[in-house]
Amino acid sequence: MTDIRQARILVLATDGFEQSELLVPVEQLRAKGATVHVAAPEKTREPGHITAWNGEAQPEDWGEKVKVDRKLAEAKAEDYDAIVLPGGQINPDKLRLEPQAIALIQSFAASGKVVAAICHAPWLLVEAGLAKGRRMTSFASIKTDVENAGATWLDEQVVTDHGIVTSRSPKDLDAFVAKIVEEVGEGSHGDRRAA
Repeated sequence: MTDIRQARILVLATDGFEQSELLVPVEQLRAKGATVHVAAPEKTREPGHITAWNGEAQPEDWGEKVKVDRKLAEAKAEDYDAIVLPGGQINPDKLRLEPQAIALIQSFAASGKVVAAICHAPWLLVEAGLAKGRRMTSFASIKTDVENAGATWLDEQVVTDHGIVTSRSPKDLDAFVAKIVEEVGEGSHGDRRAA
């Protein structure tokens, strides 16, 4: 069991993340006392930073820049209690082509640590082989992808299956963060790799 005030949480993202889906969990988890680091691949629009896609402001608007605390190549599951995967269309689509990103997500799952994905980020869970046989949710447009990967898709704010937390969209962020806190508090969920 890990109290959120002692928890270390990694947020994995790259350019094109949905702005609120990174900023809100980072702010709320830090406010609850967790240590939160942002990790990203080395190649980004601006060295040492990742840039949000904020389509709410303008249809083609890059949003806020966020400082990167760890290079993806340096991030290790054993240093953290949970990994959070923000959505947006661009971010998870780019990350699922990064073998190191997929290996890192698999490492968190194999260690029984919390893996939390929102919006389009369940694409990363599909790529990591973590969807089969699970109950999950996601942004509605990738429902078929999630189902085709063998998951049972549910239209709910937040769905948890043995420490894997999924949510649909920015409107579900409060429930998403609350469930991350709860799951971190429960401790290890065992090896959740596909059999």
